[in-house]
Amino acid sequence: MYDTTAGKSEAEASQSPPGGWLQYRLWGLKVTEEAERPVVVMKMKVRSTNMGSLRRCIPLLLLTFSVSEAARIIGGQEVQKFSIKYQASLQTEQRRHYCGGTLVHAQWVVTAAHCWRPAHLMRVVLSEHNLYIDEGPEQVFELKQPAQLNSYVQPAELPDDTARPTVCTVSGWGVTQTYNRVLSPVLRAVDVTVFNYCQYYYWYRLTPNMMCAGNYRGGKDSCQGDSGGPLICDGKFTGIVSWGISCAIAYYPGVYTKVGNYVKWIENTIRDNTPTPLDRR
Repeated sequence: MYDTTAGKSEAEASQSPPGGWLQYRLWGLKVTEEAERPVVVMKMKVRSTNMGSLRRCIPLLLLTFSVSEAARIIGGQEVQKFSIKYQASLQTEQRRHYCGGTLVHAQWVVTAAHCWRPAHLMRVVLSEHNLYIDEGPEQVFELKQPAQLNSYVQPAELPDDTARPTVCTVSGWGVTQTYNRVLSPVLRAVDVTVFNYCQYYYWYRLTPNMMCAGNYRGGKDSCQGDSGGPLICDGKFTGIVSWGISCAIAYYPGVYTKVGNYVKWIENTIRDNTPTPLDRR
């Protein structure tokens, strides 16, 4: 391991994300991995295409820490079709959903680290509602041009670092019962409360880059299949579904990557790797 900030100017070092970092090449894309835990950023230039087989379908992903207890909507309800315009579905070649994601720029999607797969084994779909019925203007991304932003597809707004959210909404196609393995066929969402003292519940594994949200009595949470998806607070992309102990259990909230800690890094990464001026809208 080595510290990529060594020998750099203060300005250059400030552009690196939190923690000590390693850089290497993966599948022809520049990937950055945090030494403390697997956080990876990859560049994606995309174009929308028909729902066909894709040879090289891969998103620009901010890949964040997760564990296997809950690849992780319980207690929520089906959302209005195409109302969550930034929600992405990460799918296998066989069109099977396995993780969520969030569009933050026409060329950039954010998800969790364990959701990443080699380019030829995954694809990213926007404006999806029912996983089993072709009923909307779906977009599948291939390495080419930016996504087409329209009334169905818009990027989420990044938060500012002063935000102190209390009630948020998490969405996804994950299971709707704790011990169920069947994914929801339709996009669902649930309101959850931010736990201000998350370390009391997960004292042994939390970092400053994590936050907790759920319900003190249980019954409302993200769960298997929701991983990598968005936690939206006050209309802004505040968290990434990451991990937790089981799902929807009282006093064991879901754990999310705190997007606010990475905003400057995300913006710098987009600016430095996008030929056009930074414009999330």
